[in-house]
Amino acid sequence: MAQTITKNIIKYDLKASLVVFLVALPLCLGIAVASGAPPLAGLIAGIIGGVIIGVLSGSHVSVSGPAAGLTVIVLDSIASLGSFDLFLGTVVIAGLIQIILGFAKAGVLGYYFPHSVIKGMLTAIGLILIIKQIPHGLGWDKETMGLAQLESSSSFSEIWFAFQNFSIGAIPITLISLLILYFFDRPKIKAHKLIGIIPGALWVVVLGILTNKFYQIFLPDWTQSGKLLVNIPIARNLAEMASLLTFPDFSAINTSNFWIIAVTIAVIASIETLLSIEAGDKMDPEKRITPTSRELVAQGIGNSISGLIGGLPVTAVIVRTSANIGAGAKTKLSAIFHGVLIFILVLTIPEILNQIPLSCLAAILIMVGYKLAKPSVFIDEYLKGKSQFIPFIVTVIAILLTNLLVGIGIGLVVGFFFIIRANYHKTVTLSEDKGVYVLKLQKQVSYLNKAPLMKALESIPDGSEVLINATKAKFIDKDIEEILNNFISSSTQKSIDVKTKGFKYNLNEFH
Repeated sequence: MAQTITKNIIKYDLKASLVVFLVALPLCLGIAVASGAPPLAGLIAGIIGGVIIGVLSGSHVSVSGPAAGLTVIVLDSIASLGSFDLFLGTVVIAGLIQIILGFAKAGVLGYYFPHSVIKGMLTAIGLILIIKQIPHGLGWDKETMGLAQLESSSSFSEIWFAFQNFSIGAIPITLISLLILYFFDRPKIKAHKLIGIIPGALWVVVLGILTNKFYQIFLPDWTQSGKLLVNIPIARNLAEMASLLTFPDFSAINTSNFWIIAVTIAVIASIETLLSIEAGDKMDPEKRITPTSRELVAQGIGNSISGLIGGLPVTAVIVRTSANIGAGAKTKLSAIFHGVLIFILVLTIPEILNQIPLSCLAAILIMVGYKLAKPSVFIDEYLKGKSQFIPFIVTVIAILLTNLLVGIGIGLVVGFFFIIRANYHKTVTLSEDKGVYVLKLQKQVSYLNKAPLMKALESIPDGSEVLINATKAKFIDKDIEEILNNFISSSTQKSIDVKTKGFKYNLNEFH
C-alpha cells in the first residue's frame, strides 16, 4: 500500500508540481509588478500559497498564490495608504477576517453572488490588467516623469506617456511574447507530448532573457536594464533571506481607510477563492468536494502569514489549479511541492530572475486579461438576456469608473433588482384556457406581490370561472390572504364562479 502511494506521488504529483511551478513562476513575478509591489512579494505569496495553504486546505487539487484579480486592489491600496509596509498590515487583518468567516461557516456565501456580477467583476479585472500593463509592454520607465505628472496621471494618460517615452527594445519582446502565448494556447500545442509539457509563459520568460542578451551584443541601444528588469534582492542563505523580508506596519489601524482596505481584500479574496474552489471541484476527475469554510480558514491563515513576512495577498487561483489538474495531480502534495520549488529557486538563482524584462511579464498578464475579457464573454452575456447582461455590463463599467468594491456593490444592487423582479412576476401568474382562468400562487407570496395579484384579479371579466391554485405556495402573507378573501366574497356580485385548491377561504372575516 505504501509503495503504491509513493509510486503515485512520484508518477503524478511530482510531475504536476513541476508544471504548476513553471506556470506560477512568471505569474508570481508579473502579478507583483502589476500590483506595484516588490517582485519578492509575489514569490513569497507563491511559497505561502503552495506550502502553508496546501497543507491546511481540504482541497486535493486546488493551488493558491497571488491572484491577478487582486492586482487592482493592491495597486490602489498601496497608493492610498502611502507605503507597502502599511498595506501588509491590511493583509494580516484581512487574513484574520477570513479565519473568522471560516469559523462562522461563511463558505456558503459564494453561492449567493449572482453569476452576472461575478462575471462582470472578472471581466473588469481583465480590462484593467490590459490597461495597466500596456505601459510595461512599451518599456516605459515611470522614473522619467516628474512627481507632479505621476500624481495627476490616470491609467489612460499613462498609456499616452508610454507611447511618447517607449523603449524600442521592449516592443519586439512584448509582441513576440504575445504571439508565443497565443501559439501555446492552441489545443494541439497544449496536447503535444514534447512542446506542450512546458507552458508558454516559461518560453516567454526564456525568450525575453535571450533576446535581451542579443540586444547587449548586437543592439546595445535596445537593451532592457534598470527599472525595465525584474529586481529581486539576492540572498545567499536563509539568514540573508530573512533580512530581506518586509514586515507590516500597523500604525494606521485606527483609520477607516485601513479597515476598508482590509475588509475589501478579505471579501474579494474569499469570493475568488470560493469560485476557484467550485471550478476546481468540477474539473477534478474524482469529483471530490472541498469543505468551503475550512478553505476560508486555510486562506486566512495563509494571508496573515504572507502579510507578516512581506507577501502579497493570496487566493485559490483557477489558472494554476487547472494546470495542476491537467498535469494529472492526485493529491494536495502537488501544490505543496510547487511552493517548495519556488522557495528553492529564490535561494539558488535570483540572478537569473533579475534578467527577466518586465515587458515579458506584461505580455503574460495582458494575455491573462484578454482571457478574462475577450469579446466572446460580452456576446455570451448579451445572448442570455437583459436580466443577465445589464447587471454584467453595469458591474464592468462601475468597476472601471470607481473601484472594485464600489463597482461590485453597484453590480449586486442591479443584480438583486433583476432577481427580485423575476420572482415578483413569477410568483403570481394568471392564465386562461377556454374561459377558465387559473390563478397560480408559487413559492413565497409576500406583500411585495400585492400589485401583480390585484392587477391579475382586476383583469378577470364578469361571468368567468376561476381556479385559485396555491398548492405550490409555501407561504402566503396575510395581506395576500385578505385580497383573495375579498375577491372571493365579492365574486357572486360579478357572477364569477371561484374554486380554490390549496387555499382556504376565511368566510368569518366578512360576517
